[in-house]
Amino acid sequence: MTEPLVDRVIRRQGWLEPVADVIQKAVNGAYRVLGKPGAALRSALHGTRIFGHPLHPALTDLPVGAWTVGVVADFVAHFSNHIPTEAGDLALAVGVVGALGSVLTGYTDFHDTEGHERRVATAHGLAMTLAVGLDAASLGLRWWAGLNLHPLAVGLSTAGLGVLFAGAYLGGHVVFGIGTMVDHLAFIVGPQEPVNVGASTDFAEGTVRCVDAGDMAALVVRRNGVLCAIADVCTHAGGPLHEGPLEDGVVTCPWHGSRFRIDTGQALRGPATFPQPTFTVREADG
Repeated sequence: MTEPLVDRVIRRQGWLEPVADVIQKAVNGAYRVLGKPGAALRSALHGTRIFGHPLHPALTDLPVGAWTVGVVADFVAHFSNHIPTEAGDLALAVGVVGALGSVLTGYTDFHDTEGHERRVATAHGLAMTLAVGLDAASLGLRWWAGLNLHPLAVGLSTAGLGVLFAGAYLGGHVVFGIGTMVDHLAFIVGPQEPVNVGASTDFAEGTVRCVDAGDMAALVVRRNGVLCAIADVCTHAGGPLHEGPLEDGVVTCPWHGSRFRIDTGQALRGPATFPQPTFTVREADG
């Protein structure tokens, strides 16, 4: 297959691999040090429990919008008297504060990437981090250096906006081109009529079974005598849930550790944010 230019270029950047290793180890180490609260914080930053939707893309709108407004305000203030110089300064400050949440959620999502996906995500993260650094430096010059260095500060924020747009393009490619953090079951349609998947004796209490339910893999478990079934393909990255451990009615994906309730499909721990589709199970006459 012919790859897009951006993929061909990034595949040749071998230096991204050791950088990605360092970042992922740092992120993992930070959450590991925090212990159990760290696991809860990680799921919250993924967007798992509160939103049921990836949190990072929602938070990026604030700095992108604020920094764009800030640069426009800087140039309008420079070439006219319609708005004060402080307007661009305030917009820049709002963007820097908002970027903190984007950085935390972005690197949290990045921790579970691999292969070429990880390389593109690394390039995206480095570009966005550089943009944050340029805008933070611009803000520092505005606050502590006074008007003498204001043109330099505007130059830094303008350069930061350019880097931001380039990084945003890479981020869009990670999601829409590669499929990172999207629902991997978004276009799957389950059976509309009952499908025979076995005899009652095939499903012992507490035993995980993977069955074919109308060309859709389903994980079936008998819990307290009742059969529960959810989609076997993890919504996060497509991992086979039936290969993961089951404990107290919760199955853990063997690939990235996402956890789901087998009765409702609810995602309890990230990186998955979307719930598993559930099946209606009927049992009659064995």
